[in-house]
Order: sequence, then C-alpha cells, then structure tokens
Amino acid sequence: MLLGHQLSAREWPDQGLDVDGLRASGWRPVPFRQFVLKIHGRCNLACDYCYVFESADQSWRARPAAMPAETIRRVADRIARHATAHGLDEVEVVLHGGEPMLAGLDLIDSAVREMRAAAPAGCRVGVTMQTNGVLLTRRALDLLGGHDVGIAVSLDGDRTGHDRHRRYANGRGSHAAVMRALDLLAGPYRPLYRGLLCTIDLANDPLRTLDALLESEPPRIDFLLPHGTWSEPPPGREPHGTGTPYADWLITVFDHWYGNRPRRAGIRYFEEIINLLLGGHSRSENIGLSPVALVVVDTDGTMQQVDTLKTSFAGAPETGLSVHDHDFDAALRHPGVVARQIGLAALCDTCMGCPVRDVCGGGAYTHRHQAGRGFQNPSVYCADLRKLIEHIGDRIRRDLATLQGRSR
Repeated sequence: MLLGHQLSAREWPDQGLDVDGLRASGWRPVPFRQFVLKIHGRCNLACDYCYVFESADQSWRARPAAMPAETIRRVADRIARHATAHGLDEVEVVLHGGEPMLAGLDLIDSAVREMRAAAPAGCRVGVTMQTNGVLLTRRALDLLGGHDVGIAVSLDGDRTGHDRHRRYANGRGSHAAVMRALDLLAGPYRPLYRGLLCTIDLANDPLRTLDALLESEPPRIDFLLPHGTWSEPPPGREPHGTGTPYADWLITVFDHWYGNRPRRAGIRYFEEIINLLLGGHSRSENIGLSPVALVVVDTDGTMQQVDTLKTSFAGAPETGLSVHDHDFDAALRHPGVVARQIGLAALCDTCMGCPVRDVCGGGAYTHRHQAGRGFQNPSVYCADLRKLIEHIGDRIRRDLATLQGRSR
C-alpha cells in the first residue's frame, strides 16, 4: 500500500494540482453528503471483475473483516460534526462492502441507530445498502424495513449473463439466490427497493439483458462500464482504437428504452445524460462536471476517495486520513478529492476541446488513469462516451423540434 501511495505522489493530481492556489483564488470545496461505509470488507461471492478483491490494490487483506463498533461510533460522530459545520439538512450513508450483509443483523442494526442518533437536529440521515442480494431473507428485510433502509442489488442480466462473472468461490452461480431476494423486494418489501446495478458485459445481448433486469420491476437500473484504465484496459476496449463496442451496446438499450411508453424503469445513465443535455446538473460521479461529494470509510476507519480507484494501482484511493484522528474536512483538502470537485479545471487538453465536454465531464475519474501520467487524461472510454452522448443528443433534439413544430 505504501508503494502505491509513493507512486501516486509522482502523478497528477498529487503532483501538479495546486490546492493552496485554488483556495487562495476563492475556490471552496463542496461538503460531503454521501458517506460510503465499508461495514464488512469480505464477500461471500468471488466475482471475477471485483475491483476490491481482483484489482491491483489488495489492502483489504490487512484490514478488519467487519467494521468494529468503536469505529462505527467514530464515523457517526464525524458525520454529525461535518453536517453541523456545513449546515447540512440531509446526508446519505451507504452500507457497502465487500458484502455488507456479512456484518450480521445486530451490527447493521447498531450502525444505523448510531448514525441517526448522532445526527444534529434538523439533519436527516438516509441509509441505503448496496448488496449482492444472496443473504436478503424475510428476517433481514424486516430489520432493514424497520429502519427504512433502501436496498439496491447487483444483477448482471439473465442466468447465463449473471453467472458468467458473479459466482461463489466454488464456481456455482448466484443468479438463483439473487432472484429469490428480488422476488421479496418486488413483492412485500417493495418500499425498500431502490433498483439494480448491472455491469456491462459485451458478451451479453443488450436487449435480453434489459428484459432480464426488468423482470422484478425495479424502480431504476444503473448500467456500469467495467472498470479499466489506459494501462489496464477494460474487456473489448482498445484504448487507441476507433471501435465503440460499449457505445453500440448502450445505444441498443437506449433506443429500445427511450422509444417505448410507458417506460418500465428509469435508467440512470441515460437520464443523467439527458438531464445534462437539457442544461441540468449531474447527480452521478460517472458523468458530467458536478462536484463529487462522496467519501469512503473502510473497515479500519481510513478515509478513502472513491474506492473504484483500486483498479488503478495499489494505494490509489488512500488519503492517509482516518476517522480516529481526522475530521472529514481534512479529506476535502486532499488533492484526489479536490480533483473530483473542480470540474473543468481537472480535464486534460483533449477533453477541453471536445464538443461533448460539459456532458461527458471526462467520464468516470477512475477510467482516466495512465501509469506515469496520473488522472489528467481522457477516459479510456472516450470514443464510446462521445458516440453515446451524440446519439442521445440527436434523439432529444429531433423530439424537441417535433414538439416545437406541433405547438406552432
């Protein structure tokens, strides 16, 4: 982990981003509003694309399996102090992992109570959980429902598509167990259901994947591009090639989704792009230029940048800070956090000259990394992002022109 930290110190933004100069010019950070708690750092699945266990960063091995009760109390206190200092009326706590359900119901119950009990008057603490779903029983859902904990589940499509990657350590697929959980969420526990998270696999048919995701009638679907960098490209993506396999996959889904009424679920990635094209602001760290107001706390209390940075190099998410010794304002001064809050100032020359710059925003920060150069590069998905955004933009413009013609 130390070696990775030393490497990052030779790359942008650790080297080359003048945080003191930004502050002197009047720039101020946006306070954190989303706190991702790695309440359990191990997993009961062995997904082959997992950025926690299968990436260059293996720091999970040296950290506690579960977040200790004392650390949870410290996190709750730090969040409360941050909310008070910045006058926040709402924050979101995301129970994450590994697999958060491995923490056990008693620890989850205690953690949610701690977060809300510590909150200052007038500040609402929303709690959600990102889970693989296989441990969601009626007993677990009763507890989570009692705390109004929203639940998002990872599902990569039909049985074949899902089980290609999301398997137990013995090679057995997890699709059947996930679907049992989704039957509960789509039924008696529907108020808790927040949606599905699907990592794109080019080997999966896009429309068959969409149909499989819609079976449980999720309120929202979030498609994720597989994590990769210029140094370690994602599957099927030639960094300097002209092909756009991920744009082509997503465009097939978009055209089907956009052209059908009523839409059976929201698709976050498309909705964010449409919102940006119409002049709105991004609510996602993966698209647009809005400041990222998220911080991760690992099981040992260390504060981290977005944890997907683990795919870049060992130590990439580290800030050198901990809830045991630092408040969250200290993390707001970290170059890596600042880089994800300064919008245009974090983009490279290639991005600055791009016609979809303000919508793309350089794409996900993680996907910009190149060994020796750091994060001031276009996304490894640059060609895909431009093609997808331009396609969606063309559809929106045609529809707006049709509506204007009808109103005359």
